[in-house]
Amino acid sequence: MDGWYVDDRCTNCDVARQFAPELIGEAGGKSVILRPPADEAEDRRLHAAVFACPTRSIRPVTGRADRALDPFPLALDDDVLICGHNSPHTAGANSYLLLRPTGTAMMIDTPRWSRELADRYAAVRPVTDVLLTHRDHAAHGRRYADHFGARLWIHEGDLDAAPDADRVIRGVDPLEIAEGVTVHPLPGHTRGSVLYLADDRLCFSGDSFYWSRTTGDLEVAESVTWYSIEELAASLARTAGRLRFEWVLPGHGDRRRLPADEMARRLRGLTERTSLLRPRPVDLKAVRW
Repeated sequence: MDGWYVDDRCTNCDVARQFAPELIGEAGGKSVILRPPADEAEDRRLHAAVFACPTRSIRPVTGRADRALDPFPLALDDDVLICGHNSPHTAGANSYLLLRPTGTAMMIDTPRWSRELADRYAAVRPVTDVLLTHRDHAAHGRRYADHFGARLWIHEGDLDAAPDADRVIRGVDPLEIAEGVTVHPLPGHTRGSVLYLADDRLCFSGDSFYWSRTTGDLEVAESVTWYSIEELAASLARTAGRLRFEWVLPGHGDRRRLPADEMARRLRGLTERTSLLRPRPVDLKAVRW
């Protein structure tokens, strides 16, 4: 497509397509440019995709993208920003800043590491905690936590991925870790997977479930379950009735906001569907983005 292209480093992680699905599609197991932006709003969405892409694969034919058009961190809601600058060391996972009434913030999972980015996030608000959802997203946790002077959290099931964590979540019972913020252990994707629920409104689901544009519903990544799909089914059955939220904000896969009652209905449906799944070989190409 004239003006922009996707280079051969693309890993088909879906990150760019989340930001600009009308401009960036999928073909042959990678992202492709569908058309150039038609107006300023589309140009902003394209540049969000550019600066989120973990492999920096979306490029203008004229050279590097204009860094002045980097929109991150980008507000999704009054209380949550998406960090962008996804890291290849976390398989391109999304990360978020959760704003708290105390005037502070929590970081959920981490973007790529750089001091300039860390200073940019800290300038939004002082970050008190870095909350890891599971082992796959732990790569930069300690560096961000140390830079912020924050506490690093992980579940004991994935502790070997962050053995120097400051706070270790244990067992499978929900735990309030700050006012209005509760961690719910969900072993399944990995042994130590968790989600974080904020204010009964924001659900940071890690890789336990996500919004699929393909199916138009909540889904689990059954083809990328490193520990046990049967454990994930049990986790959802134990936890789904305790969760109330409007936003699903995953590590991988798309995000979505719906009325809480509608989300609850869809989560019950997901729980029922997951109970029917059986183990299968890991296949990264089979995820229904």
